[in-house]
Order: sequence, then structure tokens, then C-alpha cells
Amino acid sequence: MATRALILFAHGARDARWAVPFERLREMLRGQLPGVAVELAFLELMPPRLPELVQTLAAQGCDDVTLVPVFFGQGGHVLRDLPPMVEALRQTYPAVRFRIASAVGEAESVLQAIAAYCVASLDTQ
Repeated sequence: MATRALILFAHGARDARWAVPFERLREMLRGQLPGVAVELAFLELMPPRLPELVQTLAAQGCDDVTLVPVFFGQGGHVLRDLPPMVEALRQTYPAVRFRIASAVGEAESVLQAIAAYCVASLDTQ
């Protein structure tokens, strides 16, 4: 098992089809990051939830976790819900290093990619 993990952290939904793009992203990253455990965890409504996933990773010897909120912006879930969850994980797993990236939608490169997609959509009609 990898000692490093990259966890894509998403909201979750009742409809399993909602997770398909996140699963595709996870698979893309797995191909780009050999030796890193790339996983997907959800805040609610879908398994695995973040605490259960971290428990599994820690039991497998993972000691370095980077969380990437796959949210468009730094809203309530990223600002209010995620920090206490991670703090509880730090208390439970003191030997594991946790880092939290900004929400993906805050990155200039992501916004540029979305803008390019929007512009290209004008040509498809």
C-alpha cells in the first residue's frame, strides 16, 4: 500500500450517476500518480465517507494524506464542515499528516478550462 494518498473530497448525492465524473477523475489521477493511493470520499449520502476511508488508509500504512475538495468554491462545506472533520482525524491518527487543498474551482487553471469549455460550447450549436 502507498504511504501517500490523494483524496478527492466531494459532496455526494442520492443518485449514483452523480459520482461518475468524480470516478473518472479518480481513474485519470491513478494513471498519473503511480505509488499514490488516489481515492474518492464523500461528505454525505454516498460511501465512503471521509472518516471511514481514512481509517482504511491508515490501517494500510498511509501516513501522508492530501485532501482536494472537488467543489466549485470555498463554500460552507469546505469552510465549515471539512476543517472540524480533519481536526478530528488528526486527533485520531496523530501519525498521519493531513493537508487540505483549496477547492478546485478556486484554481485559475480550472476556471480557464471551464471558460474554454463555455466558449467552445458556442460553436457546437
